[in-house]
Amino acid sequence: MKNKVYPFYFTFGALFLYLLFIVIPGFMGIAYSFTDWNSYSKDVNFVGLDNFKLIFSGNERYMDYLIHTINFTISTIVLKTVIGLALAVLLNHGVRRLTHLYRVIIYLPVVLPTIVVGLVFRSILNPRSGILNVFLRSVGLDSLAQAWLVDPSIAMLSVIGVDTWKGVGYIMVILLAGLQTIPREYYEAADIDGAGSLAKFRFITLPLLVPALTVVTILNLLYGLRVFDIVYVLTGGGPGYRTDVVFTAVFDEFSKGRYGVGTALSSVLFVFMTTIGFLIVRKLTPAEG
Repeated sequence: MKNKVYPFYFTFGALFLYLLFIVIPGFMGIAYSFTDWNSYSKDVNFVGLDNFKLIFSGNERYMDYLIHTINFTISTIVLKTVIGLALAVLLNHGVRRLTHLYRVIIYLPVVLPTIVVGLVFRSILNPRSGILNVFLRSVGLDSLAQAWLVDPSIAMLSVIGVDTWKGVGYIMVILLAGLQTIPREYYEAADIDGAGSLAKFRFITLPLLVPALTVVTILNLLYGLRVFDIVYVLTGGGPGYRTDVVFTAVFDEFSKGRYGVGTALSSVLFVFMTTIGFLIVRKLTPAEG
């Protein structure tokens, strides 16, 4: 029976919607970043690079927001990947009983709405009445009780911890799928050669897991650079701008009616995200031939 190929025009509907709601607004946003578009005037004037000069001038806090975003992204990439890989290896090789139950439990936070997670952890991490500090004080560890979301020195660490708790299950599932594609024959051959667990992990598991690691790195990167909801719900960018990221700043600019500056911030992040993503894919993807 001859294989049938569906006509290309079957994709026109999806392509039209993608063009209408993604591509065109994206280009419009980049165009508006070169204007003084705001809520105080009906006129939209071309201002060239003035918005970008304001962002990179150092007179405002925009560079701090970008640094916070990068720190959040790097930290969550490392934590989610390391913890997710450890859990994936454990579930794939170590844990045999109740494996499916453990997978469900670890993955459960992923399906919870971010707003719900943020509100719950705001209660848990409350300096006075939060469950965590109450527990620490009840077992005599008063010195470990902290103002988790209020202390400027640890507020971002608390946000990173909550986001890692929520997202590590998703990374674990992807890495676990990657581990299960590795043929068992490689490990059996290594056992015959007398290779230890560390040697098998270094020379078999990691090299063959590179495609999955590339996927989770890109996903973590895109999520981390675009993070907004978990930060906004937990801290609102506080205390004193210490947890503000680029998209909370964009939200703030739009709230103030400074649409041109807000779109310029989004454009800067888009260029940065595209460049870093391209470099990571190029670095982690093995060359053909």
